[in-house]
Amino acid sequence: MEFVLAFHQPAKAQTDAASDQQASLAWKQYMGAMAAAGVMRSGAQLDSQNSRIVRLQNGERQVQYGSSSVQDALIAGYVVIDVASLEEALHWTARSPSSSDGLTEVIPVLPNARPKPLAFSFL
Repeated sequence: MEFVLAFHQPAKAQTDAASDQQASLAWKQYMGAMAAAGVMRSGAQLDSQNSRIVRLQNGERQVQYGSSSVQDALIAGYVVIDVASLEEALHWTARSPSSSDGLTEVIPVLPNARPKPLAFSFL
């Protein structure tokens, strides 16, 4: 089963260099553990500070600069994991550094959501 783990970090994190190094090490260890266990399929860090939200109102495009925050937290990144159960996904979620100082959202990936490879036929 595949799940997206979305990492939400506080929008206004005031940190010093030592805190940044500790956080960086915690993330490296967490990602390394998922890679070593063979559950991580993909992922990326996101730049939520420079995101855009687009809505249509009366047929007109409305653009909001910056992220829509959830409980004053920005989506800082995500990973896609492949595990045997929701319980295992929740185990990995609890180990996330963002679960301690922000929040981590677990989103199941629909089984048929993967794009199918294109079939080519040569005559």
